[in-house]
Amino acid sequence: MKEFQYIGGFSKLSNPEKIELIAKQQNKEKESFKILDEFKVKDTQIQSTLEEISENVLSNYFLPYSIAPNFLINGKYYFVPMVIEESSVVAAASAAAKFWFNKGGFKSNVISTTKVGQVHFQWNGDSTVLLNQMNDLKNQLIKDSESLLTNMKKRGGGVTNIELIDFTDKLEDYYQLKVSFETVDAMGANIINSVLEQMADSLKNYLANNFQGKEKNCEIIMAILSNHTPESIVECFVECPIDQLSEISGELTPEEFARKFKMAVDIANIDIYRATTHNKGIYNGIDAVVLATGNDFRAIEACGHSFASREGHYKSLTQAEISEGKFRYSLKIPMALGTVGGLTNMHPLAKLSMEILDNPSARELMEITAAAGLANTFSAIKALTTSGIQKGHMRFHLNNILNSFNADETEKEKAAAYFKDRKVSYKAVQEYLSSLKTNATQ
Repeated sequence: MKEFQYIGGFSKLSNPEKIELIAKQQNKEKESFKILDEFKVKDTQIQSTLEEISENVLSNYFLPYSIAPNFLINGKYYFVPMVIEESSVVAAASAAAKFWFNKGGFKSNVISTTKVGQVHFQWNGDSTVLLNQMNDLKNQLIKDSESLLTNMKKRGGGVTNIELIDFTDKLEDYYQLKVSFETVDAMGANIINSVLEQMADSLKNYLANNFQGKEKNCEIIMAILSNHTPESIVECFVECPIDQLSEISGELTPEEFARKFKMAVDIANIDIYRATTHNKGIYNGIDAVVLATGNDFRAIEACGHSFASREGHYKSLTQAEISEGKFRYSLKIPMALGTVGGLTNMHPLAKLSMEILDNPSARELMEITAAAGLANTFSAIKALTTSGIQKGHMRFHLNNILNSFNADETEKEKAAAYFKDRKVSYKAVQEYLSSLKTNATQ
């Protein structure tokens, strides 16, 4: 077994040196890494920008950049950029947008955009005394962090509240400062963390100057924002008379379709296995837009999943209602997005996405992204309750399967026609391609 050595200073090596080191460690030829150069962009300035975004960059990993048209959101038309490897997601978003376009489109509304950060600390003192001094402490914390909040305040944001949370009944001497922020068009993670670290120092100084004995000291455990943003909420819904569902209900009557659709959503509200897959369908659309606009899809998903568990069990983020002859499908979801700072200003395609969306505010981007999530899950439930999910999914997946078998354009055309009304699978495609080759040699 080969003995590997610890590698120090890897980040300081040039690209060729990194590749040479990896090749040597893994007994590979350097030529096997040539594909990395093929995925670099020719514009050296853009490539340099991309390499500065992350660490130890060797090349670029491309994902398709797509557009879902016909999104009517709050009466405004959008071409929605989506970055995702799954063609059926873009197709699903587009199909739902097309269906709802002449039925009023999507109605979205941002309820709040408050974000939260925390200073976690241990303190062996009388919480009642500290609570009585909270107004003075708040003023001191805000005063000491004033310089860091300048740009946020210029945008109309800032610190909106500071609370002392006593957790000593759960963890010895553990307290928390819960700080609420309004960051307006910025996601604000970096500035929030800087402010929290300043507040941690200010807290230590305040206790040292205003208390005696053991109460003069506290230990800062950590100071960081929370990705749980249950007060940064956007709602989105679509609705129409039930009889208009006849366009998509297939062999079902509109009433049967509406009932089955609602039942499918109700199941996702009581069963965690279904809820997880259901909410994944929502994030198919949301993640694709979040990636296209240079936002943090990991934070968005983490918050959404914790929000889905807010009532003690994990459930659907959507609701379906049937009332007085109308069908309504709605989504309520937390989301912390930014349109200034971060990748939105650095990544060339993220900047283009913003331009395509007509340079939206953070609130408007939340509304657009929620609509994409609702659109995808609508199409998914529609497929599940009518033709089944595989018919549409595998039809879009056919091209990927054909490419995996190195099919040429003629074979792809013939396969598309052959599988138009047949079930698609790897085995079926392989057998069909074999039959084509057999027939060609006879």
